[in-house]
Amino acid sequence: MPAPETAEPGPPAGEPARRFWSARRVPAALVALVLLGATGLLLYDVAAVRAGRPAMAWRRRLAHELAVRHLDDPWVLGAAAAALALGIWLLALAATPGLRAVLPMRRTAPGVRAGLDRSAAALVLRDRAMEVAGVQTVRMTVGRRRARARAVAHFRELAAVRGDLTTVLGAGLHGLGLTRGLRLTVDVRRPKGR
Repeated sequence: MPAPETAEPGPPAGEPARRFWSARRVPAALVALVLLGATGLLLYDVAAVRAGRPAMAWRRRLAHELAVRHLDDPWVLGAAAAALALGIWLLALAATPGLRAVLPMRRTAPGVRAGLDRSAAALVLRDRAMEVAGVQTVRMTVGRRRARARAVAHFRELAAVRGDLTTVLGAGLHGLGLTRGLRLTVDVRRPKGR
């Protein structure tokens, strides 16, 4: 079986590729602020109870539990681990782009940014590949840096089908107008049983 053929991407046009940020930064910041406020209020209540001021019943019970339980208590350690994990998760959500499925496209007008979903790009490329003579089926996968075509050819020579697919899919990738060119890998096989 011949090795898959790889076409190198062309030079990227336009501005440098910047990934799209999801809108989860604002909700993550709001949740972090709410948790910070709740934790501050809780600490204030515990300090007020410990200072001898009157408090509500739930405050007294909570202060009593915190006073009775030691730091090596499994409940205290579990709550601390959960708070730490939640904080790290929220910081990661706030600091990462998140929209990995959207490929940035070249800018054709100032102030306008466009993106293409990876599954939509795979569908467009699959439709272009199905137009090649001899191709029976094609499975396309499009990643952030690479596009891969796995085709089954039921007639014609595999090398000829691979060459036509590489040409058609290379033109299709260029036609998508992506900011960063994707590396194309084409793998052509015969149907099973032949």
